[in-house]
Amino acid sequence: MKVLVVGGGGREHAIIKKLKENKSVEKIWALPGNGGIALDAECHPVKATDIDGIVAFAKENKPDYAVVAPDDPLVMGCVDALTNIGVPCFGPDAKAAIIEGSKVFSKDLMKKYDIPTARYQTFDNIKDALYYLESAPIPTVIKADGLALGKGVVIAETREDAVAAVKSMMEDHKFGASGDNIVIEEFLEGPEVSVLSFTDGKTVVPMVSSMDHKRAGDGDTGLNTGGMGTIAPNPYYTDEVAARCMEEIFLPTMRAMNAEGRTFKGCLYFGLMITADGPKVIEYNCRFGDPEAQVVLPLLDSDLLTIMQAVTEERLSEVEVKWKDGSACCVIAASDGYPVSYEKGYEIEIPEEVIPYVYVAGASEEEGKLVTSGGRVLGVTAVRPTLDEAIEASYDMLDRIEFANKYYRADIGQRALKALK
Repeated sequence: MKVLVVGGGGREHAIIKKLKENKSVEKIWALPGNGGIALDAECHPVKATDIDGIVAFAKENKPDYAVVAPDDPLVMGCVDALTNIGVPCFGPDAKAAIIEGSKVFSKDLMKKYDIPTARYQTFDNIKDALYYLESAPIPTVIKADGLALGKGVVIAETREDAVAAVKSMMEDHKFGASGDNIVIEEFLEGPEVSVLSFTDGKTVVPMVSSMDHKRAGDGDTGLNTGGMGTIAPNPYYTDEVAARCMEEIFLPTMRAMNAEGRTFKGCLYFGLMITADGPKVIEYNCRFGDPEAQVVLPLLDSDLLTIMQAVTEERLSEVEVKWKDGSACCVIAASDGYPVSYEKGYEIEIPEEVIPYVYVAGASEEEGKLVTSGGRVLGVTAVRPTLDEAIEASYDMLDRIEFANKYYRADIGQRALKALK
C-alpha cells in the first residue's frame, strides 16, 4: 500500500506516524513534507496548494490512497482533482470544504438548520459594518469570511478595537480577498472544546475531545497563534455535554450538509463553546486541527488507515473506532517572536529516545542537519494514565530538545487540571 499525504506541518507528521502503524503501508510520500517528516516519509518539494503539481505527481507515482490534510488544498478542490484521476482520498471535496472556506456560508447554514451558534450579522461593505458597530454589543467578534491561516478572527474588547479590525480586513485587505466579506458576531462566554470527528455523510464518530491554547503567552495572554499546545480529553466535555452535542450539533450538521448537496466525508472539526445556554458552535474546520491532531491521534487505539478508507467508501458504521484510556499533552516549541517576527536557521538537536514523540512543523534539512524554518517549530506529545503525568512527561521531553531562541508556554494543561480538581 502506497499512501500520498498532502501537507507539511505538525498535523501531517502526526497523521503520517499513525498511518505507519499499519503493516500494509509500505511507502508514504509527503508533499511537501518538511525536514522532520523526512524521517518518516519520502518528501517532495510540491506545495500543498499546487494542485496541478500534486496531480502530476500522483499520475507518475500511482498512490493507492491519498490524505489531503490542510484547509487550503481542500477548499481549492485537491480531493476532487485526485478523485478524478482515480486516486481514492480522505478529505472533503470542494463543495463540502466550504464549511470552513466561508464563514458566511457556515453561519447561514447554522441559522437555516437551527444549529446553536452565536448571533451574527454578515457584511460585504465597510460602511454598513462600521455603522452596525456603533451600537453593537461589546466585546464582539470579527471574522474574515475566508481562510486566513487561522488568524482571521479578532475578539474586540473595545469599540475602537472592533473598528480597527474591520478596517484592517475590509480596507487594508490584511487577509486579501478573505476579508471582502466579514462576520460580526456575539461574544460567547464559557470553556472552549475542540471535537474532531470522522464522518462519511451517513455516520458521525466523534474523536476524543481536546483543549487548545491559542494565545502566545502564559495565562492566555498575548496574540492569537495557530496553537501553542493541547491536552486531551477536555474535562469540560462531559458525557451530558457530548450527548447534547451529538443530537443538537453533530448529526444536524451532517444532515444539513447532505440537504445542501454538499455531503461531507473526512474529518469535520467542531470548535465549541460550552455556554450557560448549552454548547454552541464557534467554528467548523474541514480537517484535523493543528495541534489538536497531535494529542487526539496518539490516543487512537484503532487503525487510522482502516477508518479513513471506511470514510471514503461510506461504510464508517462497519468499523469500530476505539480509544486508549489516559490523557495526552502536546506542548509546542516555537521560535521566539512568533507569531510576529522571528529568526530561523538554527540547528535543532533532538535526543534519539525523544524522536518518536516529536511532531515537526517548521523545520527543514540543511546539510544533513535539522534547522528551524518556521514560527511553530515542533510539538512534543506524551500519553500517560493521568493528565498530570502527561503534562510532566511532555515538558520533560521538551526540555531535552535544544535550539537557539526556543520559546514555549509553561502552563499548557493547567486550566484543565483546575477543572478536574
